[in-house]
Amino acid sequence: MKQSSPLLLIDFLKVFAALLIILHHLSSYGQIAEDARKVLPGLMTWLFEYGRYAVQIFLVMAGYLATQSLSRYADDKVGVHGLLKVILNRYLRLFAPYAVALILTIACAYIARFWVSDEFVGESETLSQFLAHLFLIQGILGLDSISAGAWYIAIDWQLYSVLAILLISFPRYQSIIWTISVLVVSSLLFFNRSGTYEAYFIYFIGSYGLGVLAYLAKGFQNQSVNRLARAALFVIGAIIVISSFHQIWLRNFLAWFVAIALFFWGNRPYPPQQAKPNSFLKAIAWASQRSYSAFLIHFAFILLANTLYIATNLHAHESGLLAIALMLGVVGCSTIAANYLYRWIEVPAMKLKV
Repeated sequence: MKQSSPLLLIDFLKVFAALLIILHHLSSYGQIAEDARKVLPGLMTWLFEYGRYAVQIFLVMAGYLATQSLSRYADDKVGVHGLLKVILNRYLRLFAPYAVALILTIACAYIARFWVSDEFVGESETLSQFLAHLFLIQGILGLDSISAGAWYIAIDWQLYSVLAILLISFPRYQSIIWTISVLVVSSLLFFNRSGTYEAYFIYFIGSYGLGVLAYLAKGFQNQSVNRLARAALFVIGAIIVISSFHQIWLRNFLAWFVAIALFFWGNRPYPPQQAKPNSFLKAIAWASQRSYSAFLIHFAFILLANTLYIATNLHAHESGLLAIALMLGVVGCSTIAANYLYRWIEVPAMKLKV
């Protein structure tokens, strides 16, 4: 989501989470992952087991930023027509780079099938499967995912739509906080622990709702709302701790810690630049804008890298160092491609509004 003034922690978390999820997928798919594990078994195993936790960071941030965007309607009377327009505009915001990334991934998977027989490449995509992805209902229909990150886009839109309905429809934000808190606790303690609900917002609203509460606890311009949201945020933290005596769920702790970090530092801007601009901060700001595009497009390059590795018979050497070099190449190519996807598709698509 575009910020009028860039925020340091938000941008850093975007870049960190996007990079972590790319590395997680690199450690999970194909012959490259298997060979790299021979050289760096500890790191590759850690990325495979815990890299997916980056999703919790994405979800908490998404809830925080969505509330920041939607709370501007707090004092406006938005009818059903206006609510539908907000939800549809969110879909249009996600759609264009997502559709381009899907098409590129389908093309790369088509090439990969000539040489790679690994399960992650999947079978040839069907038209109905592609259309289901475009309408973000592939998970609900139980269809195989075309790309490793496609499910997240569908869930993000579900969560944003539910939040828009709550924030715009409820007359008082205190009622929203109570509702969100109940949904968060229900999700963290029950729905999020069963794969049955993975295709639906209720599975993920625990982390997303913590981001909502983090914004309302400090960013919303109403002190009574701030106090209630703060109380809810810390009570939920206590519930997470108490529930850990039965079973520890690290992703719940991570989501809560990210929410607390956003509560304290989420609205902190970049430090003022002195005579010499900070190159690291400039890189963070640049990469943050392109993090969504990088998230969308990286799986296509994982397919291409594994195809190159096998088609050229490089895999016969079973070289872990070569596999790691290809992994770094995927990160670099994803960054370059994300820059063009952002400039040529994502930025122009921001003008698509109802």
